[in-house]
Amino acid sequence: MPKLSVIIPAYNEGENIHSDLNKIIESLHKVTDDFEIIIVNDGSKDDTLKEVGKIKDKRLKIKSYEENKGKGYALKYGFSFAKGKYITFMDADLDINPDSLKNFFKYMEFYNADIIVGSKRHPQSKVHYPFLRRVLSKSYQILIFLLFRLNVSDTQSGLKLLKYDCAKDLLKKVTVKKYAFDLELLVNAKRQGYKVVEAPIFLDYKFNSTINLKAIKGIFIDTLGIAYRTYILRYYDKR
Repeated sequence: MPKLSVIIPAYNEGENIHSDLNKIIESLHKVTDDFEIIIVNDGSKDDTLKEVGKIKDKRLKIKSYEENKGKGYALKYGFSFAKGKYITFMDADLDINPDSLKNFFKYMEFYNADIIVGSKRHPQSKVHYPFLRRVLSKSYQILIFLLFRLNVSDTQSGLKLLKYDCAKDLLKKVTVKKYAFDLELLVNAKRQGYKVVEAPIFLDYKFNSTINLKAIKGIFIDTLGIAYRTYILRYYDKR
């Protein structure tokens, strides 16, 4: 199989990043031996960088900057160093079991898809997820469908697989640096005619992340900005 680049943004993940990266490496071996992991230290204030540096693996690339800029910025920055034919975006906290990635390539080949999105709402997904997060997530997905008629039931899942050329094309127009990066990527993909397919995941929510009012406000503002660029500026339609 052609080379796989796995891009992982990390912000203040020092407590678990060492063990989580070892789990990710173990899971990737079940998919391919030809991979690279690009860890982007997104301005962490703890010992994330130190803990990542303890892992001695030539396939691990560490990229870092001092100011926290957000998930979207970190993923775009990490992509600029990617060498693989396939690109995976993965969250550092491992709420989603990295073993989920094994089936993504099968889905991509079977459906001839450009993007595979891990989905909590896929009928074959196994999900442990608190009620409040379910309500917030479902409400957001309803809003997204009303605004964009996007035929994706879980835009915000942290695990995605893309063909390199598709990722390169789409990321040129992704402007969101923080909250709604995933949504902008998929709205852009729809406007450009790329095929997106959802695949099952194994999700075990670890209760180590919070959705506060600031985050909810940020997601809402980002989403309205994407709508403005979609329907007013026609930004994603331009070549």
